[in-house]
Amino acid sequence: MAQVRDGFQSRLGFVLAAAGAAVGLGNIWGFPTQAANHGGGAFLLVYFIVIFLLALPALYTELYLGHKAQANPVTALGDAWQSTNRKVGAAAGYIGLAGAVVMLSFYSIVAGWMLSYTIEPVATFMGLQGVSEFLHSDSVMRNFVFTPLMLILTASIILKGVKSGIEKWSRRLMPLLLILLMSLIAYIATLEGASEGFAAYLVPDFSQILDPHLIIAAMGQAFFSLSLGVGCMMIYGSYLQPNANLPKLTASVALLDTSVAFLAGLLIIPAIYVAQHNGVEVFSHGKLIGEGQLIFAILPALFNTMGDIGLVVGLLFFVLMSIASVTSTISTTEIPVAFLVESHKVNRTAATWTVSLVVLICASTIILNFDWLFGLVIMLFTQYQLPLMGLFYFITVGWMWQRGNKLHQASAGAHYWFAQYIRFVCPVLMTLVFASVAFG
Repeated sequence: MAQVRDGFQSRLGFVLAAAGAAVGLGNIWGFPTQAANHGGGAFLLVYFIVIFLLALPALYTELYLGHKAQANPVTALGDAWQSTNRKVGAAAGYIGLAGAVVMLSFYSIVAGWMLSYTIEPVATFMGLQGVSEFLHSDSVMRNFVFTPLMLILTASIILKGVKSGIEKWSRRLMPLLLILLMSLIAYIATLEGASEGFAAYLVPDFSQILDPHLIIAAMGQAFFSLSLGVGCMMIYGSYLQPNANLPKLTASVALLDTSVAFLAGLLIIPAIYVAQHNGVEVFSHGKLIGEGQLIFAILPALFNTMGDIGLVVGLLFFVLMSIASVTSTISTTEIPVAFLVESHKVNRTAATWTVSLVVLICASTIILNFDWLFGLVIMLFTQYQLPLMGLFYFITVGWMWQRGNKLHQASAGAHYWFAQYIRFVCPVLMTLVFASVAFG
């Protein structure tokens, strides 16, 4: 490319940014619920195995595509398919772009909820009861206040580019996220009922380890928690220096992301048992109440039972959730922004505000048709687009990309066997995840 591309200036900056992209609400919200409902320690063990068998190769594949092309996903996939049919690769890139906008549309709404719940303890402390009730409400007005706020917050970071925006803020936000997470774990551990939660989470029930539902749930969670299949990792891979050690960086990102998911379980599951000890109803028909009720009903109810310290704990928890949201919205916004900048020569400022405006229009459509559209959009995105795109990446790297693909050139040794694993095993595992998530 004629123009010099912005990029990551350090290995640590990349690892924190890519892990930040991966560390989202799925880790801190979805992972503990899945673990609690699928045998605690048994789920953890299977999850770690699956990360190694499926998520690591998928992460490497997506980073590798972007790194080799040094371009956005539309160009990268088009290049990879140039010896067969460039249009097929580019079309998949466009589907990824559309998926990024769709993801941002619903994710910005949920991230806005996190922001409003962060401010709510402050309003309560100041005695602003009306404001507090508004921040807790499910109103359309609240969504129309906080969704644009989240988009503006994300845009303000993206405007500064990769080095001065994404990398700089990732280096600030990710350590803060880890400090908050560990501080909250330490506090919850001191409360009555927490030890029962630690036991449920960390002691495996080995009788469940071969349960097909547990294995499939772990495969799906491992794939989704690394933010694979939408192009975030491809665009971040393209911002790496050409001589970067990709296998080592892939392992670092996966390790940090998995550590955050593990720590989130150490926080949420003991907190659930503390809530139960304090009289909050947390189980329904033998299953943990999950999804929105866990974050927006059970945990706030727990914080309310703690008195004044509950305001501080609630504030810190939702700051944590807001950081997890922002690090994900940053990476997803960068996908269409990079496409407009590189492929259509739009300047970064215009590209950022254009993408933000399109996302706001889509998010507004969801807000105004919330009851039927919100769940549908999330289902189509998580159950169909993500696993199918992940499968497409495996097929691209394993079968379609010939020229310049080092994995194809190896004829012996670790590179050769890894290439065979990506060609034959990973597509089968990915198809299993898709079939079970979409039709299970």
